[in-house]
Amino acid sequence: MHRFDGNTPERAPVRAYDLIWQHIHDAPTERLPIVEGPLPPGLGRGRPGTGTGAGEFARTRTGEFTPVGREPATESGSASQVAAEPVEEQHLSGRIGRVAAASAVALVVGEIVTLGQTIALARLLSPAEVGIFAAGTVLTMLLTTFVEGGLRAGLVQRPDRVADAAETVFYASFVNGTLMALGAVAAAPLIGMIFDSNTIGLVAASTAGFLLLFSLTNVPEALLQREFSVKRRIIVGPAVSVSFATVSVTMAALGFGVWSMVVGTYASYVVWVILTWWLARWRPGRGRASFRLWRELARYGSPVVVNMLGARAQGMIEAAVVGRGLDSAALGHYRYGQRIAQIPVRFIVEVGAFSLFPAFSRIAEDSDRSRLAQAYLRAIRLATVGAVALTGLVLALGQPAVVLVFGEPWREAGAVVVAMAGLGLGKAWMSVSEEAIKGTGRTGLLNWQTATELVLGIGLLLAGIHFFGLVGVGLATSVTALLVAALVTTLARSVIGVGPLAFLRAVGPPLPAGALALAACWVLEHRVLHADTRPILLGVGVLILDVVVFATVYLLALTVLAPDIVRGFARLALRVVSRLVARNGKSGNAISVNAEPRMSRETN
Repeated sequence: MHRFDGNTPERAPVRAYDLIWQHIHDAPTERLPIVEGPLPPGLGRGRPGTGTGAGEFARTRTGEFTPVGREPATESGSASQVAAEPVEEQHLSGRIGRVAAASAVALVVGEIVTLGQTIALARLLSPAEVGIFAAGTVLTMLLTTFVEGGLRAGLVQRPDRVADAAETVFYASFVNGTLMALGAVAAAPLIGMIFDSNTIGLVAASTAGFLLLFSLTNVPEALLQREFSVKRRIIVGPAVSVSFATVSVTMAALGFGVWSMVVGTYASYVVWVILTWWLARWRPGRGRASFRLWRELARYGSPVVVNMLGARAQGMIEAAVVGRGLDSAALGHYRYGQRIAQIPVRFIVEVGAFSLFPAFSRIAEDSDRSRLAQAYLRAIRLATVGAVALTGLVLALGQPAVVLVFGEPWREAGAVVVAMAGLGLGKAWMSVSEEAIKGTGRTGLLNWQTATELVLGIGLLLAGIHFFGLVGVGLATSVTALLVAALVTTLARSVIGVGPLAFLRAVGPPLPAGALALAACWVLEHRVLHADTRPILLGVGVLILDVVVFATVYLLALTVLAPDIVRGFARLALRVVSRLVARNGKSGNAISVNAEPRMSRETN
């Protein structure tokens, strides 16, 4: 894999694709807990007669064993420290890789379930009913930001007093959830008046309970993210998707209309709460909540809250403008188109961001700032490779795929999907850069993102809907995402110390490769094959052919423009195959108990 940082031979770089394949490598050795203060007798590393025997060593915050009463060795004078850094980096990369791979598997399963549920609901419910649910939950989705309060991010990033911080976050979140739920019920009539619909007001009141359930997920989710939990990604996401799909589709088939989605969402929240608490093994009472800790966590998380609040407010305004400016059916088309267009976004965020934030937080504690720059460039490059491919496929095949799967009545939603294609690349860059900024503790910079996204998004939304109608809303969303992504990457680079040329070398090659693949796939589909005019099974086969052509052209172009990327993925494929063949050839082997990193003492 191409290296952008000019590492010296003493530091073995972790190549980007290693983040993915190391999760199938041999189980890592179990890490010992950090011991603050002198080591117990018998664990010292000194030799007899050297004056550094057992009990005379302490472990520092960085994990180094240092003789008690002496200063730790400097970087230039400590060979052990230099040798230990690649090991620590590979261990962290291995944990990131396992979470990323688990996230990818969970996302594929979840998207398959979501796609089936979306198709079923599109056949059972009208666009107007979907629009009523979207309008009725606008306020609830906005208030979840206040429930979370940035405290989850603060707990993930917290370097010390984790047990006390978890206790503080639990009680603060529960109080927030209760207050926000009561506020949502009180404001429900106003929501009905805004949309001129009593049903929408009833949906707004009935979904207020989401907020209380959501508050109960804050602490276990944060602790699982701190620990790079693979089980969280494998179990919780798919289970939540299955519970919503099962309940909502069943009730829709029985004729409950919009209320099928309300009850299905409640079922998914209950499953979410139960599974996260079971996996985290955390219970209240293991720490001491304090107002001082809450202030520290809130100070760190307040820019994160403002950032999320801006995104929620923008979504709320979009729904109100579309619902009032057009109609409920248009809002239904918009919501379904948005959901489909965000599939590439969810793939990037779910696979990467869950593990990148805690990883960046750990790396940022290192005095060697070049490690963070290297990690950021590797992450942004991988995100770009995936986002460009997914964005190109949405542009070329978005509308034919929507019409083929959902039916002709949803053609307008397909146009929205194509118009929102810029979300994939924009959100990918934003996601990686946001996590890097949060990892360094510079969350105040996110206020620039929030202000720009809110002002620019609303302005472009009003202009787009005036000149282009529903498609204009999608175009405004894409342009806003790309412009804000440029801003956030600039902020992240200034914090991390990455120059513009290094950034362009990281993200440049996939862009022209994706453009070539898009051109070939678009001409093939829209000038020759026309998948949306064929029977569904034949049409699906045609779409698969389109995807194969896109992937072939994309990989060939990458081979010319960035051969190191293709070689990296080829080596990844060979390692995966060889590893699977080697494991299948063994029989009677016990499963390693170290395959999943154990939760820390504070989360058990």
